Amino acid sequence: MSSPVSVRSDRAVPDWLAGLLGLSRVPREGEAVTAHGRTLVLRDGVLREPGAASPAQAQTSGVFGFKWQQRASFESAASLARMRAWLLERYGDPREAAWLAKAGGVTVVLDAGCGAGMSVLEFFAPVFDRIRYIGTDISAAVDVARLRFAERGIEAGFIQADLHALPFPPGSIDVIFAEGVLHHTDSTERALARLAALLKPGGWFLFYVYRRKGPIREFTDDFIRARLRDMEPEAAWAALRPLTQLGQSLGELGIELEVKEPVDLLGIPAGRIDLQRFFYWHVLKAFYRPDLTVEEMHHINFDWYAPVNAHRQSPEEVRRWCAASGLAILHERVEEAGITVIARKPDDGSADR
Repeated sequence: MSSPVSVRSDRAVPDWLAGLLGLSRVPREGEAVTAHGRTLVLRDGVLREPGAASPAQAQTSGVFGFKWQQRASFESAASLARMRAWLLERYGDPREAAWLAKAGGVTVVLDAGCGAGMSVLEFFAPVFDRIRYIGTDISAAVDVARLRFAERGIEAGFIQADLHALPFPPGSIDVIFAEGVLHHTDSTERALARLAALLKPGGWFLFYVYRRKGPIREFTDDFIRARLRDMEPEAAWAALRPLTQLGQSLGELGIELEVKEPVDLLGIPAGRIDLQRFFYWHVLKAFYRPDLTVEEMHHINFDWYAPVNAHRQSPEEVRRWCAASGLAILHERVEEAGITVIARKPDDGSADR
């Protein structure tokens, strides 16, 4: 594994990020600056854009700001190993990726919706010495991400802003990483288009979005989400705990059932399936893995149910949106849970690598 880049303790904002933002110098703590038409204030080492969000986006931001503060619910070795394995399975080894700059080069990576940096710290760990990382998030989770990067001695820049209005000029970013984020905005389609415009010709877009489920699961998801939407995050966290315990109980039963014929009306396929997984895919999301703690499983359930903005989409919609944004899909993985895409903005009028 490559050695991490040392943090510049005297620079809350890296010089290269200030340059990318069009600033003549690194701003001082508390100073307001204008970057490509957006006003940013440096506070606690993070450039922040004051601004109003829609009610749905504000609620979603509050939920994730709270969730990522619960570090004990996602930082165990088992939880991080699960995340790392899932990322590598879907995106491949970053050390061998076509989007990574060759020897001597540096790739600018924009993490659109970084949260606490959980995904990116696991996925990009071997290549941080070859990238310039920018983490952006609309929520206070960006502060947790900055702390976790600093704890590991990795230089990075952080911006708290709405990803629909990031302070970068068009065609300025090499790679955009949006792992489970676009569907948490007011519009998945609009978020995809806004971010795609920031890519350089030949730039890469790696993202994952939720896939639409069967009718019972969709109804249950929306019903629970509506019950939680007016609660404070702490109350929603507590209200969901019995659901997490139900998932654990179902999983510990270890019972299989056989669906003898597909129930096409409800989108349920034929075959043998564990009872907990049947509930998970076709009735309600009550996550279970025997190697995770109850708190870690609870974190996953809260992530799904608590935010108002949690749009689900079809593969056909995602393909259409990519085409409309000028992105050529080079890799697509469609699963029951979601859709993973590696796309590129062609630099020569073709979709070839």
